Amino acid sequence: MDYVVAFMAGGGICALAQLAMDVGKLPQLHVMSLLVAVGVILGISGIYDRIVAFAGAGATLPLSGFGYFLTKGILSQKELDGWLTIGAAMFQFTGAILSFAIVLSFFTALICKPKG
Repeated sequence: MDYVVAFMAGGGICALAQLAMDVGKLPQLHVMSLLVAVGVILGISGIYDRIVAFAGAGATLPLSGFGYFLTKGILSQKELDGWLTIGAAMFQFTGAILSFAIVLSFFTALICKPKG
């Protein structure tokens, strides 16, 4: 049942993004930025914590989950002394996500022939 809930939650988030592109005629870059911003706003307000508790990976895998993890890293640090500390706290939770995306993109470029 957990898989079904995660699939439905992640699919719902992605369906809303697709509707924004199709009906709202928003470019993909704007929708991606909007998803990250919504994740940040809901993460700061504590609403995204409840969504993650309910949906699990279905809420953390879309781009809104990336914004949530950025704010979770910042909010986990009690004392933030300067921009360097804030930057380090932001990537405390998202470092693995970014590393995985970079490594996967590299190996994909080796296997496939990029058009650029």
